[in-house]
Amino acid sequence: MPKTVNVRVTSMDAELEFSFHPNTTGKQLFDQVSRTIGLREVWYFGLQFTDIRGLPTWLSFEKKVMGQDVKKETPLQFKLKAKFYPEDVTEELVQDVTRRLFFLQVKEDLLLEEIYCPPESAVLLASYAVQAKYGEYQKVAHPTGYLSSERLLSNKVLKQHKLSKEQWQERIQTWHQEHGSMLKEEAMIEYLKITQDLEMYGVNYFDIKNKKNTDLWLGVDALGLNIYEKEDRLTPKIGFPWSEIRNISFNDKKFIIKPIDKKAPDFIFYAPRLQVNKRILQLCMGNHELYMRRRKADSIEVQQMKAQAKEERLQKKTEKDQLESEKKKRETIEKEKEQMEKEKQDLMKKLYEFEETTKRAEIELQEQLDRGVRLEEERRKVEQEAARLETERMEAIIAKEELVRQAEDQIKSQEQLTAELAEYSAKISLLEEAKRVKEEEADSWHNKVMEVEENLLKTREELILVMNAAPAPAPPASPPPASPPPAPASPVPTPPASSSSSSSSSSDGESDHENSEENSTYSAELPTQGIEDHPQEEERLREAEKDESLQKKLMALSSELAEARDENTKTPNDLLHAENVRVGRDKYKTLRQIRMGNTKQRIDEFESL
Repeated sequence: MPKTVNVRVTSMDAELEFSFHPNTTGKQLFDQVSRTIGLREVWYFGLQFTDIRGLPTWLSFEKKVMGQDVKKETPLQFKLKAKFYPEDVTEELVQDVTRRLFFLQVKEDLLLEEIYCPPESAVLLASYAVQAKYGEYQKVAHPTGYLSSERLLSNKVLKQHKLSKEQWQERIQTWHQEHGSMLKEEAMIEYLKITQDLEMYGVNYFDIKNKKNTDLWLGVDALGLNIYEKEDRLTPKIGFPWSEIRNISFNDKKFIIKPIDKKAPDFIFYAPRLQVNKRILQLCMGNHELYMRRRKADSIEVQQMKAQAKEERLQKKTEKDQLESEKKKRETIEKEKEQMEKEKQDLMKKLYEFEETTKRAEIELQEQLDRGVRLEEERRKVEQEAARLETERMEAIIAKEELVRQAEDQIKSQEQLTAELAEYSAKISLLEEAKRVKEEEADSWHNKVMEVEENLLKTREELILVMNAAPAPAPPASPPPASPPPAPASPVPTPPASSSSSSSSSSDGESDHENSEENSTYSAELPTQGIEDHPQEEERLREAEKDESLQKKLMALSSELAEARDENTKTPNDLLHAENVRVGRDKYKTLRQIRMGNTKQRIDEFESL
């Protein structure tokens, strides 16, 4: 025998490998696994393996590991799984690691269709699973198609509806957005709160027969024993809470349950194999022990765990509130920044318009100045021309005077002088007329120059007013202080496929060891002191009933999905669920109904099935 044995233990989110001594017991191996992953709520869990007959089996804590029907392979293979389920996940599951393991296991059971779940609830649960992985929805961090690689719905739900993968993702994303800043740990517990209301949650099913040899299902769960007809595992027909049972025993394939009511007969059924009765007895003892523990004061260890968990969650809530506050401040700053940026853009736009107006005014002013220069040049030319004409006129006058003197001094011929006089008079008249015309033109140009100068003064005044009215550009806004980015989500390892619900099956290859135990009687006393006569679980409401808004959303989604559903693909469970909804029946209402009457009446009803 080797000095040590190698073992591989797979949990829902991790894989552990180590070695142990051949004399190690199941309890010692389980304790080592629990310490490694920091699990303290060990009473819910066990180590499961596939035995030499190929059947799933729970490792016995009292026996040596190597003394059990473990396949002799290297390394030995075990799975850490939930063996027992709580009645109320919110009140009973304390550690985050415990909640995470339950969340991953139940999620896997739903995807593998081990637990029946209606489509509308499946979409809601998928959105919580997304929240548990990605955290708060953020448009930038979660673009279109971020769910394309996720397995969120069972194949049955996908095949029953005429919806594309993108349409399913759109519906799940809508719910994801509505969860807001919900913490990942809160999303996991919300997921479990919805699933614990499903009829098949936490139920271990076993093939049994009554004295009439009728094939039935026995359901063992946290609340007691339930009897199901063979074709319906959703709606039990008879129920026996743990508070009504005082002793459980079996001999070979015969299972005997003794009720507390002494007037009631023993509750007897038959299992196809001895090994099945062993599993039933283990589950009954474990579930009854937890049932009793829940109805008593918490132990010191549990009180310490709850106090520590409460403190940790309070710390997380405080951190969440701080992050929310910082987020709101950051959003406010961003909005103010956007507003300032918008105002800055408006001012820049106005400034640009002012600059354009100023440029146009400057161009017009320059054109006016150029025009004034041209007019001034023309005026100067006209003045020069007038001066020249004036000079000619003066010369003509001088010449006329000279002629007059000549006429006076030298009158040679009256006719000649008269002609010359007339000639010069005509010339003078022409020159005077030309001078008058030029003077009128000079006056006209002078008036125009005066108008241009007046327009120029007005334009300069308008330009000064425009330049004085233009506001100074706003200083650039200083960027807001950067807030620390959220911690990246840790990748979630893909959990191994597993199942919380199990069904026993007949086997012709029972071992010789089992045959040797056929005549042995196994018995367990179930103490019931301190248990209330009226179990509190019968007064519970489904999570959806507590939240009217959620109930309306689920009903709306159910109606929407019904339009896309292929009626030809409905399973027997779909039909059973639809009938339960139609008559207003749910898990807890059914529980109250199947426990009506005294124990004897229910046992008689079982025998008559």
